[in-house]
Amino acid sequence: MAPEAQETTAAIGVEPTKTRRMSYATVVLLTSTMAVLLINYVETMVLPGIPDIQKELNTSAALASWITSAFLVVGAAVAPLFGKLGDVYGKKKMFLIVLGFYIVGVGLAGLSNNIYMLLVARAIQGIGFATLPLAIAMVTDVFPKGRVAAAQGVISGTVAIGTTLGLVLGAYVVQGLGWHYAFYTALILSILLFIVAFIVLKKDTPGCRTKMDYAGSAILMAGITLVLIYITEGPTRGWLSLDNLAFLIPGVILSVYFFVFESKRKSPLIEMKLLKIRNVLIANLVGIISGAGLFLALFGVVYYAELPTAAGGLGLDDISTGLALAPASIVMMVVGPLIGRVMPKVGPRPVIILGSLVMMAGFAMFAFMRGSVVEISLDATVAFVGTVMVMIPMVNMISTALPCESMTVGLGVNSMLRNLGGAIGPVLATTIMSTFVITVFTVTVPSATAFSVIFGVGIVFSLATLLISLAIRNYVFKDGVCVEKGSRDRNLP
Repeated sequence: MAPEAQETTAAIGVEPTKTRRMSYATVVLLTSTMAVLLINYVETMVLPGIPDIQKELNTSAALASWITSAFLVVGAAVAPLFGKLGDVYGKKKMFLIVLGFYIVGVGLAGLSNNIYMLLVARAIQGIGFATLPLAIAMVTDVFPKGRVAAAQGVISGTVAIGTTLGLVLGAYVVQGLGWHYAFYTALILSILLFIVAFIVLKKDTPGCRTKMDYAGSAILMAGITLVLIYITEGPTRGWLSLDNLAFLIPGVILSVYFFVFESKRKSPLIEMKLLKIRNVLIANLVGIISGAGLFLALFGVVYYAELPTAAGGLGLDDISTGLALAPASIVMMVVGPLIGRVMPKVGPRPVIILGSLVMMAGFAMFAFMRGSVVEISLDATVAFVGTVMVMIPMVNMISTALPCESMTVGLGVNSMLRNLGGAIGPVLATTIMSTFVITVFTVTVPSATAFSVIFGVGIVFSLATLLISLAIRNYVFKDGVCVEKGSRDRNLP
């Protein structure tokens, strides 16, 4: 048995026999994929229902965009915090705690009768997003390094399953029973997952006790939120209006001050030196850009598909929109594990470069070829396959480059930045749709130009991902050992 496998089994209190180690590794992987499946089901389910929620709660499109952004902003802020708490107090304990918050959040969302209560509930759900870096860290702990990428590929494939269920099954629930019941089903599934995780996960060994940086997390959340409010209110308040700049200026100051604040802390939320590791820095930059591109595309294509035909859209209902995007999710489900198997052999750089090119092609197809359901299905398939090709190497770069004691918080930082990008995506899409409008039967709706601009921005994001990925320090796995590409014995980082 490899030394890292022996250390893993010792850490989880299992005898170092191959059968038992692999059995528990499978249990952890299944539990992790269940968590990812649930969260992606709920978050994708919300997207087709946003126009219905907007109408029922009598709110604006800009405020409705925060149904997604509230979850992502809070998730961005707490992911590093709970990652560090997992390293200090144990990943299982933190996994169950954040699941508990998620249960409360989906329960309150189902009971919401106004937009503000729903946004508060969605913010509480955002805490539950910290299950993702914790789940990936638990999988990384119990699998040998040479097999971690394949396990992460399975998790990424599960993202596609959750997306499919959210778009199709979730759409049936939203359209047939109402969006409240979509959250009720999520509540039941969340409780079942909590029970399963409590029973099957073994208590892991906590790390050294250290002071938690709650102040840093609060500063980060405040800065991100204020900047996003500025972006949301830009089309209505004015980009240079004093009342809107009152959000932007303190938001930027707090966001910049967060890094100054962290650099002076004895026990910071984020170790600044970790961000200087080349592959970690690149993975984080790619994370924020690809996150923004993914949610920009999702938000744009859902609104376009459900826009009335008289306004230039496809006039689809929730179910039809879900079915139109389902093929993309199914292909992602197949591609994810395949990429996880190929990446250890060729390294992350060629995979991300190819993924960026595929993403770019998908956005270009959206921009120029979206006149039918078949066309947007094909466009989405290409764009989302490119996205999953970027995601898997990005996560593996983090888990490979960082030392074990910093891995969970490092994954949390990466989740934070992907969430930040994901929060920017819907707000940016809504801003563009509010800027380029036409009037149809006395109703103001987004114009065809708005969607062309949205997908054009997606092309720019894909190009930025491509250029950044050229600087990746490539590596492969040889006999279970991570070595720099072209070197026989030089390990990373």
